[in-house]
Amino acid sequence: MKYTFAILFFLLMGGASQACQCPLTSLSQAELDKYDIIFKGRIDSVMLQGKKSVAVFTVDELYKGMVAKEFTLLFDDEDVCKLELRPGDEWIIYANYHQIDNAKLDFCSRSRKFIKNSKEDFFAETTGVSYDEELEFLRGKLGLHKVLKENPNKAAENRNILPTSNQLIIGFLCSLGGLFLFYWLFNRFFK
Repeated sequence: MKYTFAILFFLLMGGASQACQCPLTSLSQAELDKYDIIFKGRIDSVMLQGKKSVAVFTVDELYKGMVAKEFTLLFDDEDVCKLELRPGDEWIIYANYHQIDNAKLDFCSRSRKFIKNSKEDFFAETTGVSYDEELEFLRGKLGLHKVLKENPNKAAENRNILPTSNQLIIGFLCSLGGLFLFYWLFNRFFK
């Protein structure tokens, strides 16, 4: 009975320890094509709200996508496998749009934090590419793009605004007037 319990315990612990492993990817054009947004930036603030947590970045260098200087990323803080985001840290971010104006940060993306001591950089050890080498690759393959002053999807924010009662009345009266005009013209020329 003791052996069965011990084996079951080790199997469960082994399965839990494997949960946060992502497949290793090589730094290539095909890998870059998987992402909508690639940039280097610093974290300004982090708001922990469970599954709807938000990190606000100041974009220093943009390699792919259309983003404003201040860019917001969504992430799941309740996930066992999550990136530790702290204000002031510098990151290379690889993300995809989750909604029209919201990008989501995924644990298994190539996103990586700048670590001063290269011997402590786990990502460099596993992939064989240092932080600086990755920046040079991005600059060479994708080039630097202009960061927008404002959010490029600002127009999307106004799509769901309901008209005021005055706008509704004016729209109704114009529609009614157009209907009467059509009826009068139809009766005059097609009798």
